[in-house]
Amino acid sequence: METWNYIYNHFDPVAFSIFGFSIHWYGIMYVLALLSALFAGKWFVKRDKLPISNDELDSYFIWVEVGVILGARIGYILFYDPNTTYYLLNPWQIFNPFQNGEFIGIRGMSYHGALIGFLVASLIFAKRNKISFWFLMDLVGLAVPLGYIFGRIGNFLNQELVGRATEMPWGIHVAGILRHPSQLYEAFLEGVLVFAFLFWYRSRAKFVGEIALLYGILYGVTRFIAEFWRAPDSHIGFVFFDMLTMGQVMSAFMVAVCLAIYPYLKQRGLKATPR
Repeated sequence: METWNYIYNHFDPVAFSIFGFSIHWYGIMYVLALLSALFAGKWFVKRDKLPISNDELDSYFIWVEVGVILGARIGYILFYDPNTTYYLLNPWQIFNPFQNGEFIGIRGMSYHGALIGFLVASLIFAKRNKISFWFLMDLVGLAVPLGYIFGRIGNFLNQELVGRATEMPWGIHVAGILRHPSQLYEAFLEGVLVFAFLFWYRSRAKFVGEIALLYGILYGVTRFIAEFWRAPDSHIGFVFFDMLTMGQVMSAFMVAVCLAIYPYLKQRGLKATPR
């Protein structure tokens, strides 16, 4: 157990280097997250005989990947980064992977920002290709949780989004403090648990869009719970009642929006068609 407790002391977040450029485990996990979501989507399309072609799915993947990257980075700058003003005045620096002439990669991504970018890209794609937006959202709701498992493991390997202090024997030492491995809790709650439920429920869905809304509700609830083990951002702290984090506030808002849409979509969605 001691080896586990001090795993960061003998683990290098850099997997390997190519021509002086460091390739982090986080980056590898991010790529695996994207690929697993894409392959899961294709598997569901083939298994459930969903009316969307491989070419359309590949094209959609490119659209949403651009939306996710833009949204995640810009969202982090707006919601979490302490240097928001600097980036707004120097927008070309938002995606600059160099700092003081050294390649450090792009650090700082926001899930909720990624969600906004993803939704915008999906709306545009659906309109251009005359595909039901909610049909796409159902497919994404099934595929994304698997990717989230890799994403959270990437956070853990990158030694970021650390947990709160704990006395539990499975805690991880970070800067001399024993902390919950909250990233792994999130991998299970937001990834494994959500995927398992939606996989089971997909054949029982009553209207187009229900899987997507259930994903939003389940993710919001599991993220809200997981945040009780995750340390709040040091430069933000608790933002509500001196006990809720920014992630919990935004997750609660996400759940509220999905719950508000649910009865409306249920009423009209019975007549909805995939295309």
